Amino acid sequence: MKRLILAAVLAAGATGATGAAQADDPLKAVIAGEHRTANAARDNARHPYETLSFFGIKPTMTVVELVPGGGWYTEILAPYLRDKGKYIAAGAAPDKKGGMALRAKLDANPALYGKATMSVFEPPSRYEIAPAGSVDMVLTFRNLHNWVGDGDAALATTFKEIHKVLKPGGVLGLVDHRLPVAMKQDEKASSGYVHEAYVIKLAENAGFKLAGKSEVNANPKDKADHEKGVWTLPPVLANKDKDREKYMAIGESDRMTLKFVK
Repeated sequence: MKRLILAAVLAAGATGATGAAQADDPLKAVIAGEHRTANAARDNARHPYETLSFFGIKPTMTVVELVPGGGWYTEILAPYLRDKGKYIAAGAAPDKKGGMALRAKLDANPALYGKATMSVFEPPSRYEIAPAGSVDMVLTFRNLHNWVGDGDAALATTFKEIHKVLKPGGVLGLVDHRLPVAMKQDEKASSGYVHEAYVIKLAENAGFKLAGKSEVNANPKDKADHEKGVWTLPPVLANKDKDREKYMAIGESDRMTLKFVK
């Protein structure tokens, strides 16, 4: 019997060799699904297949995504893990705006998201992510820079709480905007960029071991010296039409892609 997820995401009717390849690879099938029509336009900048493959994701895993935001990766992870694994979206509490918006997104398409669950992750005060030692993988995409302003002690707690929920051998996969080594990082990472070495040190201090780096999300055109920080670049384009062509030509930010193991 074909898996429900393949039936759902291949409803678009992929044919020929491409369709067969997608059917043989559930992750490719989900990424190619019609439900991603709007978000798929950014795949060339975010490389979801290569990124998740580098982290070692499997459809049987229990996976937490920290701060899923509008659900860009939720559209991939929740259907991919639906049949044999478990997807947990850990973010704003369900009675807050962000939590209610994600809940509405999940409820709107039960065929894809019906088995997804939500938990609370609101650093530096609430860490109701998952039971200790219950998770195979924790993922976070372009979020860590927002936690830097909480201070070193809070950051240390955040990484320890992430470490706590993972099983021995579990993976933390992290993507964030990378600050060049020659540039100074301020205490709040107000530009949105952080040093790769700084992130690695935070994780290692919490008990993680760096298992690998990938340049799949690197962008050498991005020099991280923009007027309004990383938000100057697409997709935000904080300067609106000012120098729009220039920033579109640069593309999305240069990003570190780091894999840690408990």
